[in-house]
Amino acid sequence: MPTLTPALNPDLIDTGTPPIPEAQGWATSYDGRHGPLIDLSQAVPGSAPPEALLRKLAEAAAEPGSARYGGITGDAALREAYAAEIAGIYGAPFTPAEIAITSGCNQAYVVTMMALARAGDNVLLPTPWYFNHEMTLTMLGVEARPLPCTPESGFVPDVATAEALIDERTRAIVLVTPNNPTGAVYPPQTIAAFAALCARRGLWLVLDETYRDFLPEGLARPHEVFCASDWQDSVIGLYSFSKAYAVPGWRLGAITAGEQVLAQIGKVLDCVQISPVRAGQAAVTWGIDGIRDWRERNRAEINTRAGLFRETLAPLNGWRVLSAGAYFAYVAHPFAGAKAAEIVRRLAQERGVLALPGPYFGPGQENHLRIAIANVAADRIGLLGERLRDFSF
Repeated sequence: MPTLTPALNPDLIDTGTPPIPEAQGWATSYDGRHGPLIDLSQAVPGSAPPEALLRKLAEAAAEPGSARYGGITGDAALREAYAAEIAGIYGAPFTPAEIAITSGCNQAYVVTMMALARAGDNVLLPTPWYFNHEMTLTMLGVEARPLPCTPESGFVPDVATAEALIDERTRAIVLVTPNNPTGAVYPPQTIAAFAALCARRGLWLVLDETYRDFLPEGLARPHEVFCASDWQDSVIGLYSFSKAYAVPGWRLGAITAGEQVLAQIGKVLDCVQISPVRAGQAAVTWGIDGIRDWRERNRAEINTRAGLFRETLAPLNGWRVLSAGAYFAYVAHPFAGAKAAEIVRRLAQERGVLALPGPYFGPGQENHLRIAIANVAADRIGLLGERLRDFSF
């Protein structure tokens, strides 16, 4: 009898492959002629975490209790410490019951989308978008509906444009601020307008604030949305400990939501993680206050790099920094009509500069490159200008 090949989920097959490994593959043929590779492709911390934080991790890992299952939504100590931390940031009270700890912010996003939307629904994503956000929705059978953001607007989404895209199958609007990939910081009034829109239209506003810790000096409070007494009815916050604590390998993130929402999200978490890694939770619980000064110095350094990056590209003919902030810069290249992926490939192979092409981040991005500026030291950013200056295509 003939055999039948079992099928795979077609929504998963339609999902794009992870793009960063493809770009990193282009750099493998760089011969080093201009010096060490300048890797600006992935948002990774440019320095190791403080020794004190690593010691706390080792101590926690040596505790027998760390090898046992923990709470589905995270250990109580970290939930309490994080609730206190964001209460100080937003000027509003939070309870540990409104916090869930996840295995990274990507997981926080996946389980949130599973709780909010089903196959056939749609979610609005500002474009350019974070590619994992779009990939998640596609594999769930949920339409990622583009909400165009233009360079002229500083890549800040417009609430009227968003409302025109809403239909009966829209379930949520996702905002990422400071933004990946553009680095744009959304003004508090913009976030408030989106919160009001979602409340009025019966939608969820999902705020991914992975890069919240790298806001410019003087913008410590990102918005006032959590000060509203009914925020739990329509707002969900996402966060990552990876960047501010320089621990992406520990895979720790957080969801801030109403208790009823977290009760449903907890069902998903029980199926995909059971509990986050406990030793990392213990170390970060200490680190919230224990490395606060280090985190503040790191924020100042990252913001300095953003300014240096602008200065480095300013004299280069045709290269334009459209937006820069937190971890990222979004750049227009000077080669009209060229494919961004081909430009990035040649930059990697010929100049030892690795960025990401704009089309990785959604439709209409062929003229752009994304630069992750936070993971390279200031001297490497200075070298970037030398390598781009006479690059031709």
